Amino acid sequence: MSADGMRAMRVTVTGATGLIGRTLVPALQGRGAEVTVLTRDPARARTALADSVDTAIEAVGWEPLSEPAPPEALAGRDAVLHLAGEPVAQRWSTRARRAIHDSRVLGTRNLLAGLRTAAGSDRRPRTLISSSAIGYYGAHGEEPLDEETPPGSDFLARVCVDWELEASRASELGLRVVHVRTGVVLDAGGGALGKMLPPFRIGLGGPVAGGRQYISWIHVEDLVGLMLTALEQESWSGPVNATAPEPVTNRAFSKALGRVLGRPALLPVPALALQLLYGEMAEIVTTGARVVPAKPLVLGYEFSHPALADALRSALTPA
Repeated sequence: MSADGMRAMRVTVTGATGLIGRTLVPALQGRGAEVTVLTRDPARARTALADSVDTAIEAVGWEPLSEPAPPEALAGRDAVLHLAGEPVAQRWSTRARRAIHDSRVLGTRNLLAGLRTAAGSDRRPRTLISSSAIGYYGAHGEEPLDEETPPGSDFLARVCVDWELEASRASELGLRVVHVRTGVVLDAGGGALGKMLPPFRIGLGGPVAGGRQYISWIHVEDLVGLMLTALEQESWSGPVNATAPEPVTNRAFSKALGRVLGRPALLPVPALALQLLYGEMAEIVTTGARVVPAKPLVLGYEFSHPALADALRSALTPA
C-alpha cells in the first residue's frame, strides 16, 4: 500500500520508546498514519520521541500490569501494534522471570480488556500486530525452523506460547492477529548488537561458546518493514518469523562484525563466562536457533538488508 493509502490510518502503539518502537513510530508517521502511544509516562514518551517524529504524538497513560488499556486510546483506531515487554537480556532472577512473563502475558490480557470495551465492535480496531520472539522454538541446533515448527519447552518458549495465546484471543473480537516472532535485531542503538559493540571495537570480540550455534538476525529497518506490511496486507495473519533469510553461525557473525569494524574477532568467549554473568539467560546465546522467514517470503516481502555484511554496515552507519 502506498503512503497515500495509509494517510487516513489511525494506529495505537505500545512500547513506543523501546528499540523497535523508536524506529516504528516515525515510519508510521512517514506513511501518513496518525499515531497514539500507550505508555506508563506520557510526558517522558513525548520527550523521547520528539526528535524522531514529524508532528506531536498523542500519548495516553496506561499501567499495563494493573488495569485495562484505556478504551479512548483504542476506539476509532484501525490497528494496534503491541511491542511492550520487559527486556529479556538480563540475568533471570525470580523477579526478572516474573517481570518478563507478566509484562507480556498480563500486559496483553489487559490490552484485550481495553479492546473489549472500545466503543463496541463498530469502533474497535480491525488488526492487532503483536510482538513475539523466536525464543518460541527453543534450541534446535542446525535444524531450519519455520512458522510451522512446534514450540520449545524452556522458560522463554513458555513465555512466548502464553504471550501469543493471549494475543490470539483478539480474533474473538473480530481482529486480524499477527504474531511477529522477532530474531536478533541489528540496531547500534541498543539490543544485542549494542551490547556486542564495545568489546568488538577494542579488538576483544570473538565467537561465543564455540561459535557453531546459529544467530537468526534481522536489520531493524526490515523488522519495521515487516510490521508495516503486516499492518497493510490483509493476507498476513498468525505467526510470522521476523528474521533475515540467511541466519548465520555465531562464528560467522563474529567474523562479519569484526570485518565491518576493521577489528580482529578472534578471542573466544567461553560458555561458562556467559553463564556466570547471565545465569540461565545465557542459553539463548550459547544454543541459538536457525529460524527462517518462510511466511514473509511466500507472501512476497522483499528484504532491504538480506545479507549480513550489508546489514551490519547499515546498522553501524550514523543516520
